[in-house]
Amino acid sequence: MNLTHVTLSPRPLPRPEPLRSLLRAMLMKASRRRLLDLDDHLLRDVGITQAEARHEAERSCWNAPAHWLR
Repeated sequence: MNLTHVTLSPRPLPRPEPLRSLLRAMLMKASRRRLLDLDDHLLRDVGITQAEARHEAERSCWNAPAHWLR
């Protein structure tokens, strides 16, 4: 076999987007959970109540607004 005539067709690399999206969603979930650490004064500063912070923190990581996943 003459190796000078062997050509390899390059394989396309797998797209990292699904993994990247998953990691981004997990990070957003972690940042949502941090809302539970804020006291009432800080929550007022960002314009949400304790109940809204609790509701947001309980959302699953895949339940993210579309603009978070870009």
